[in-house]
Amino acid sequence: MSDFTKRELYGWCRIPAEELEANPQLKVPFRICRDRRAMGGLMADELVKEIDLANREGRQFRAIIPCGPACWYEPFTNLVNQKNVSLRNFIVFHMDECLDWQGRELSRRHPYSFRGFMEEHFYAPVRKELSVPEANRKWLMPANIEEIRKTIREAPIDLTYGGWGQDGHLAYNQTRREPFSPITLDELRASTVRLQNNNIDTIIALAQRSFGAAYQFVPPMSVTLGISECLSARKVRVFSDTGAWKQTALRVALFGPLTAEYPLTLLQEHPDALITATLETARHPVSLHPEWELVP
Repeated sequence: MSDFTKRELYGWCRIPAEELEANPQLKVPFRICRDRRAMGGLMADELVKEIDLANREGRQFRAIIPCGPACWYEPFTNLVNQKNVSLRNFIVFHMDECLDWQGRELSRRHPYSFRGFMEEHFYAPVRKELSVPEANRKWLMPANIEEIRKTIREAPIDLTYGGWGQDGHLAYNQTRREPFSPITLDELRASTVRLQNNNIDTIIALAQRSFGAAYQFVPPMSVTLGISECLSARKVRVFSDTGAWKQTALRVALFGPLTAEYPLTLLQEHPDALITATLETARHPVSLHPEWELVP
């Protein structure tokens, strides 16, 4: 059951994208980028500035980093190389990883191997003398769940970068759809590192997005940081450039109530959270249908 009505959802979704940033009803700060190129540049520039500040202050920079959106890797590595920004004190906690049906890691060549993708696009292009040391790359795997949980709790996390899914999942904190073990908002809020099956709607969404709806190729399991780890950071910044896949979850996060049905709504409680979306993602097709009559 939703914590809001269909008519409420209709009202949030029909707000024109151009009226979102300054909307007085916003529950989380929000900004729009014109397209994915602009978003990639913004993400890269902001992260490089955070790392550079930590370097100048002589401290480690601990961050939870996602695999995606893909638009920011090239501008990030280019900035690091061009500006000689050292990543030697950058501690990277990878937020999730896809697994096969037995909970095993995928081949690094699999399209949904997050580690394989990030080794190629996030780490490899950086000049060796500037790169993140291997010991500082905290890959999340089924075998090291307790180690990662402990390491995150040892010191504050400076920043969580991320995206969100079709159900508003942050990392792989999907809406719990198990009929015999639903969770409360408090349980979601306290969730921690875990191994899990992926939801059917997540599999279908990923199949449609990446594999021409061939759901057979989508990894059915994942290992993820919990909401408690992701939102423990001093700053949380989430981004999306994937359009229709993310539009409704965005509107619920910006205007809806706290709800376990859309985990992204928990950003409303964070003291320094910011959601960024491309204009395509900020738009919603409901706004094109003022003739719709919805049951209250």
